[in-house]
Amino acid sequence: MSSERTRVVMTGIGVACPLGIGREEMWRSVVAGRSGAGLITLFDTTGSDVRIACEAHGFEATDFIERKASRRMDRYAQLAVAAARLAVDDAGLPIDADGAGIGAIIGNGGSGTISREEQHKVMLERGPDRVSPFAIPLSVANMGAGQVSIELGLRGPVTAVCTACAAGTDAIGMAAEVIRRGDARSMLAGGGDTLISPYFVAGFDAMRVLSHRNDDPAGAARPFDQDRDGFLVGEAGAVVVLERLDDALARGAEIICEVAGYGASADGYHITDPDPSGTAQARAVRAALDDAGLSPGDVDHVNAHGGASQPGDPAEVRMLQIVLGEDVAARVAVSATKSMHGHCMGATGALEAAITGLALRESVLPPTINLSTIDPACVGVDHVANTSRPADIRVALSASYGLGGHNAVLALTRYEDGGS
Repeated sequence: MSSERTRVVMTGIGVACPLGIGREEMWRSVVAGRSGAGLITLFDTTGSDVRIACEAHGFEATDFIERKASRRMDRYAQLAVAAARLAVDDAGLPIDADGAGIGAIIGNGGSGTISREEQHKVMLERGPDRVSPFAIPLSVANMGAGQVSIELGLRGPVTAVCTACAAGTDAIGMAAEVIRRGDARSMLAGGGDTLISPYFVAGFDAMRVLSHRNDDPAGAARPFDQDRDGFLVGEAGAVVVLERLDDALARGAEIICEVAGYGASADGYHITDPDPSGTAQARAVRAALDDAGLSPGDVDHVNAHGGASQPGDPAEVRMLQIVLGEDVAARVAVSATKSMHGHCMGATGALEAAITGLALRESVLPPTINLSTIDPACVGVDHVANTSRPADIRVALSASYGLGGHNAVLALTRYEDGGS
């Protein structure tokens, strides 16, 4: 990596997710290998074949947002704002009165689905004139980012990313580039999403991608396992603070990790299934490594997409063997943390990046829980099965692959004084 390149570091983490509210609670859950799954409480599941999900239990919007303002936000935006506040507090980031030097990129996948479903029902049952005047602001895709800006007083570049399951990862990669080109000194980056609603749960189930282990929620999400039967829908707000290394050092901030590289690509293959060859995903990994000035042999750890789908998991392992080489892939520690927090859609990549950053800082590999018997099609990497483990990791990848073939990868490195 060129010495002239602006170095970007992660200095704060904010999460409201199935593994806890706040960085510390979430990380304790990760290290313990705790599942965030349970029976759905956000809506009545009577008649549904799927009754389990990963909810952000204990989340109360009014703990972070004034009550009147919170009523003008969909739950996805509430989660995003809460995570942003937690991230700023965790980083100790000062926000000037004009807020001009700080921006935000917030990803989502469904955007306002709960409010949209509620208001559509009102329109059908009570008539168009009974629809709330806030129906559109509650449900549009940019409002998570907009509400973060409004609530925290940010007036730098603010935008939304809607690349499905890759959105949170894209948001962090794009935000780092905003800082590198000098358009902001700090950025809040991540995602907010909840698709735990009647429509989306029914829709995903119609695709045959959800687990039906209703009698065993904690054991339902089983990435890379031969008995996997799909993922669990999750919800989360996950936001990280990014800033220039020099600025972070000058204010004495804790540096969690360095955001060294970002890569993206598209499959151009199918609306739901990944390209089974893995070549398109491999391009995103290579791009992230090239951006960071790293080689495949430098990689110690991968927080995989690990969606527990029948075609997706083997394709991801095959991709790692392609891009890293079989010898390197065989020693690289691979974790799929969706086994614990579920698939939080547009926020999931940001949550996984936060976990990966903490793995680098704390020298602990997060586990893939429920991995009882590795699918023969998923061998060839070092799966961190069932329990976390200590490890000296310096370079890690956090990867997300979304519906429509969106691929996004972050290369994160341990920060050490005098080097990355």
